[in-house]
Amino acid sequence: MGAERAVFLVGAAVLGLCFGSFLNVCILRLAKEDKKDRSLFHPPSSCPHCHRRIAWRDNIPVISWLLLHGKCRWCGHPISTQYPVVEAVVGVLWLAAMLAYGPTLHFVAAAVLGTILLGIAVTDARHYLIPDEYNWVGLGLGLALSLGEGVDGFLQAVLGAAGGFGVLFAVGLLGRWILKEEAMGGGDIKMMAMVGSFVGWKGALLTVFAAAVFGSLVYVPLLLLKKKRLVPFGVFLAMGAALTFVAGDTILDWYRRFLGGG
Repeated sequence: MGAERAVFLVGAAVLGLCFGSFLNVCILRLAKEDKKDRSLFHPPSSCPHCHRRIAWRDNIPVISWLLLHGKCRWCGHPISTQYPVVEAVVGVLWLAAMLAYGPTLHFVAAAVLGTILLGIAVTDARHYLIPDEYNWVGLGLGLALSLGEGVDGFLQAVLGAAGGFGVLFAVGLLGRWILKEEAMGGGDIKMMAMVGSFVGWKGALLTVFAAAVFGSLVYVPLLLLKKKRLVPFGVFLAMGAALTFVAGDTILDWYRRFLGGG
């Protein structure tokens, strides 16, 4: 491994850990009902038990949690394992994206989309809510990154955003007509506009299909076991979007060959 490649890999991992730390703040604060009085940057992070401000040395991703044995320095109250787990996952995600795509715009798109999808999945699983901030910021970043591929790339991103929004909006209308109740949350619909800006309209369709498959694999056993708790559909959309970004072209090529008989 060359020194330059090692620097890129280490840099990607460190950036991922830092963004993972920020993602924890998003997960905690964006779903709060009182978020109008709290921003992502103020007030500074503090212990939810004793309310003492967390010093910089206790806020180093993963490392601080390990050194403090998962407890607050001041009151000894346990700190959720969510914090180091999310930080580590995002760090690995950014490292894997750099290994797969190198220092390119595609790496940035993979790392950014993966981080946002993780935030959506965790927030939706915990609060049954997809905050607009994930979707609108992600949509803006997806469109901005598409400019790296010129006008055609930007138009494909716009078409993907419109297609992603439109297909899930149509599914929601159809579900409401059949079930006589809300069948698709507004957060899911806006999420697909964001996803479509990264994967295009074909990728958006594949994402919805993959999410339906993942959802069926979970919902059917739960229904058979008569379990009432259901996993929010946004979690499956996040899984489908991740699969589509990584392997969407391969899956679509296979499907075209399958239809063509070879």
